[in-house]
This record gives sequence, structure tokens and C-alpha cells, in this order.
Amino acid sequence: MTLKIDHEADALYLSLKDDAASESEEIAPGIVVDYGANGEIIGIEMLYISKRAPGIDTQRLVFETIPVGAA
Repeated sequence: MTLKIDHEADALYLSLKDDAASESEEIAPGIVVDYGANGEIIGIEMLYISKRAPGIDTQRLVFETIPVGAA
């Protein structure tokens, strides 16, 4: 899993698999889901990230795993 922030494109991309996308679908304005050859979700892109989350610190990423059964 990879999280990429493209400042020039003002986009955030969460890659779940390294497979090539065979189809993409804009599920909401500026939110694009990429699908692999078998129809599984392989990535999610969020466009206009600076407008959606003004003041976000893109240099700091916090990763948190919630233990099974803790939710």
C-alpha cells in the first residue's frame, strides 16, 4: 500500500495494489476509484486536496492500525 501526494496536480493517491488500472470511475466529484482487471479496487485518487483539506500538513503522515475487535 502506497500513499502519494502530487503537489503539482494537487492530488492524493492511495495505491492498494501495484497492478495496472483497467477501468476508472469518478464516484463523486474529484474522487476517482481505479479497478484492476478482475474488478477489484486497486487505487483511490482524491483531486483538489488543498481545497478539500485546507491547512493539511502533507509532510506529516500518521499511520494507525486498529487491533481486531477494538472497534
